Amino acid sequence: MASKSRVVFLLKSTVSIGLLAVLFAQTDSSSLYDAMRRASLPWLAAALALYLVMILASAWRWNLLLMAQRISVSGWTLVSSFLVATFFNSFLPSNIGGDVIRIRDTTQPAGSIGRATAIVVIDRAMGLLGLLLVAAISGSMAVIGMAGPALPVNLPWLWLAFAMATGAFLILLLAPQTILTVLGYVRFLNRDAIVTRVRKLVDMMRAFRAQPVALVSCFAGALVAQAVLVAFYVAIARSLDIPISPLHLAVVVPMSLVVQLLPVSVNGFGVREATFTYYFAALHLPIESALVLSVVGAGLVLVFSLSGGVLYVARR
Repeated sequence: MASKSRVVFLLKSTVSIGLLAVLFAQTDSSSLYDAMRRASLPWLAAALALYLVMILASAWRWNLLLMAQRISVSGWTLVSSFLVATFFNSFLPSNIGGDVIRIRDTTQPAGSIGRATAIVVIDRAMGLLGLLLVAAISGSMAVIGMAGPALPVNLPWLWLAFAMATGAFLILLLAPQTILTVLGYVRFLNRDAIVTRVRKLVDMMRAFRAQPVALVSCFAGALVAQAVLVAFYVAIARSLDIPISPLHLAVVVPMSLVVQLLPVSVNGFGVREATFTYYFAALHLPIESALVLSVVGAGLVLVFSLSGGVLYVARR
């Protein structure tokens, strides 16, 4: 198993390094350095503050789901858990590390690891729905002429992705037994451990069905968190004096986050920059602008996540 993990990590590293090498080979390194050197520090400070707001909104959303299940956890515990999770997501070669921290921190008050896991899964699903809706709405506004250049992606596909994700979530909410039925036909996945965890998720979705206000509030929280994350990149773009509309950033940022969910790179490095580069090129913006925006954004997240590392050390 350890050998397989090393091979997977090697393949992901190859993808990330290869994509970054190709992209940086097409740029003028002196232009990148000059852009970073001229960055406005007040705008970068504003970006860091916005990222903190996004963390607070995400913790609030998580707390709504916990309270709907009558699970009591202090607000500071959830915020610190999110900060530690951000540290693990930034410095471990997988986004799952952060979720493991969140699950561990709420397993005791939830009464079982199954309940804690199910809530984190639902929270993740809400976040994905929020991403897709922000991208679709912003893309629609850009198409009707509020953002200048034409949209580089097919708008109907954005709405279709949101509709399909919403449909899947509604099936999970209204007919959760469907998952167990499907598992019955997929023999190689029909293992006791998987079925047990899925049953926990099914039971929880039935409980959430009786708490529609909590789900709607959680989805609203997801929209707020994603909107603040877009504002984070808007502040960075202003710092670097990049002439791109906030509406276009509200499309490319969710796109880059969805692409990073694919398990083909190390923490999204390479694929994130490739997504920004593709989008900026379609807007006839320099590739240097795309790369410096993506790299500075990732760098600020790394710097911010160090606070989670300090909290983790303090715990121990």
